[in-house]
Amino acid sequence: MSRAERKAERGSRLSWHREHELPVGTVVPSVLAASAGLVAMWPFTSVIEPGTWSFAVLAVVVVTALTGMASRTLMRGRPTWARDLVTIAVQIVAVMGTVTLLVAGDTAVLGLIPTDATLFTFQALAAAAWEEITFGSAPIAASPGLEAVMGVGFGIVAILLDQLVAQRGAILASLLTAVVGSVPMIVTLGGVNVVWFVILGILILALLGYTAAQNPESPRRTSAAVAAGVGVAALAATVIVAPVLPVSASLAGTGTGVTVDASLRLGDDLRQPNPVEVLTLATTADTAPYLRLTTLSTFNGRVWEPDRGDLQAQSEGFGPAEWTDDIATTDQNTSIRVIRMSSSWLPVPYPATSVQGLPSTWRVSPENRTLASRSADAVGNDYTVRSLEVSPTLEQIRALPAAAPIVDPGTEPVELPEVIGETAAGVTADATNDYDRLIALQSWFRSQFSYSLETPVDEGFDGTGADAVARFLDVKSGYCIHFAGAFALMAESLDMEVRIVVGYLPGALTETTRGDEAVYSVSSDQLHSWPEVLFPGVGWVPFEPTASLGVPTSFSAAATAGGGSGGAATPAPTAAPSTEQTSGPELEREDAGDNAGATGELRRLDPTPVVLTTLGVLVVLLLPAFARLALRIARRGRARGGDAGAAWTELRATMQDLRLPLSDAETPRMRGDDLIRDSRVDADAMRVLVEAVEHASYARPSASAMRDLDAALVEVTAQLRRSVDRWTRLHAFLLPRSLFASRRTDVPLLT
Repeated sequence: MSRAERKAERGSRLSWHREHELPVGTVVPSVLAASAGLVAMWPFTSVIEPGTWSFAVLAVVVVTALTGMASRTLMRGRPTWARDLVTIAVQIVAVMGTVTLLVAGDTAVLGLIPTDATLFTFQALAAAAWEEITFGSAPIAASPGLEAVMGVGFGIVAILLDQLVAQRGAILASLLTAVVGSVPMIVTLGGVNVVWFVILGILILALLGYTAAQNPESPRRTSAAVAAGVGVAALAATVIVAPVLPVSASLAGTGTGVTVDASLRLGDDLRQPNPVEVLTLATTADTAPYLRLTTLSTFNGRVWEPDRGDLQAQSEGFGPAEWTDDIATTDQNTSIRVIRMSSSWLPVPYPATSVQGLPSTWRVSPENRTLASRSADAVGNDYTVRSLEVSPTLEQIRALPAAAPIVDPGTEPVELPEVIGETAAGVTADATNDYDRLIALQSWFRSQFSYSLETPVDEGFDGTGADAVARFLDVKSGYCIHFAGAFALMAESLDMEVRIVVGYLPGALTETTRGDEAVYSVSSDQLHSWPEVLFPGVGWVPFEPTASLGVPTSFSAAATAGGGSGGAATPAPTAAPSTEQTSGPELEREDAGDNAGATGELRRLDPTPVVLTTLGVLVVLLLPAFARLALRIARRGRARGGDAGAAWTELRATMQDLRLPLSDAETPRMRGDDLIRDSRVDADAMRVLVEAVEHASYARPSASAMRDLDAALVEVTAQLRRSVDRWTRLHAFLLPRSLFASRRTDVPLLT
């Protein structure tokens, strides 16, 4: 057998693509879909405490995979459309039965078949879950409502993933997994889970690999080196690019600038380098009031949980007065316009008594005199709140003991570090009444501690848990949530009912006026928290322990002249912490300058992260194109020196990229004739390449036969590209098919 015959036989055995489509698998698609469902579920464990809901999700994912395997196996000989319809129907029934059994089995027939009572139970659980998600703080405690919602939701996701993978829709399955898994990080504005991104990347590569292997035109063997290289580069770029993605809140001058929840995780918001104006308020008072969003009264040892009292219509008012008639009060009107703040609560002064200008979707929480909505968003609302300034005298407040904490007999008491109670007792040892004890605590924090946004991060604490408070008392440096959390726990250790408020500082006075009212601008870095203590007969009295922020709470003694009530009294201070036209503490920012909130102008966004991110994404997308370009340059260099094998290999690779018919059973002359006839390539240039390959295959090697083949190669490949449509050329450039063929099939037929 001649050398040409041996190589022709070898070439016929190395068919580049399969001759037929592989049958639909039963095990692998379901396993990949189940893996995708679990990958999508994982990030939710950071915002919802693992419990019954996670078991429910695991159950529906496994049941979906098993029913998919069984149905496709039993329906293997049936038409494709019948097999798919039966599989979907069986999976839907199986998921419904699984969720019903786990959540409301006692209301269903045989624990699986839903009844009217089952549907009513699911409706009630869905409403409860919506309230927990809307008003809860991450991580939300596992509950039957969340079990029902997450079970049904991931049942739908699992079925979609199973069908997409079975139908070879790897791209859609990857997108669905990525979108669902990214939701917890997006809604909580949390940090990037790099490990999850890496696992997601590996899963996407597995999905793409499985789908590509089922295509009848896919290569029998792929280049492991190229595939691994592209995969590693993509994962590395994801790990590098994802953490530096810019926050979109400050990219434009309109829209939402900050999203506020009640989690007390305000550090990331306060550390943003470019604060924006989030709201304005107008008032006739001498100073603007603090604005509250919501309150947190329950401490579970790790976090303060937001109050979830009943809501009522605005027409029903804000609840009964918490102060007695002998306490002086002054009416106030505050007009508020929310510009760039997204929240299910509206900022209001305390104590609010009525509101105008809001739709009925905003309802009143009489428990803490706030405004909340389960469906509306705060941004864009413009309304006026009528409130009171409650001003007890120093004698009145000192004569009233603080309310004792309300103890729920059904819950175990929280064990606090001893340092909290011991420190509170030591600081307040000289005080003789509850008010003076609280003032002693307030003064101690403001004089002995320092305000810092960086220390909590450096020292490893950034929350209001008992351990974080103990660490804060040792370091004596932190920001508002640490001051408020420590003050609250210390006041509670002194047997006082206390809660924490989330809201905004009064803001900075602007030159703008609205009639007789002065306008104040509140920026995103003025998000704040402070403690309140309940005094029966006065109401909730706020305190300002945060060092360097505003003016601490204090009350003046009643001044009398000549006895009786006819003497002149000195003006009583407000019960709310007051400030001296400050926009907050002096923060150590590199961009410190004119207050963006005071001028209403947004700071310019540093374009560097955007540019770097864009470049990183482009590099990842163009990696295959760069690799193919490098190979083309190398082959053309060898073709320029007369290497016929390199020239023919580049011609074959170009045909593969452009999806042109290619068979290793053809001789070079036959292939050249086909290209001249079908693709209208230049006959002379094609003849140069064919003769060079034939000479290299059959003739003795000689220096005289070596000639520059680059010009002919460039001419032929350029004409091949012109013979196909623009989309095919773009696809060949971005995802060159020849990169994923094995090295052996890249060898020319006759060299």
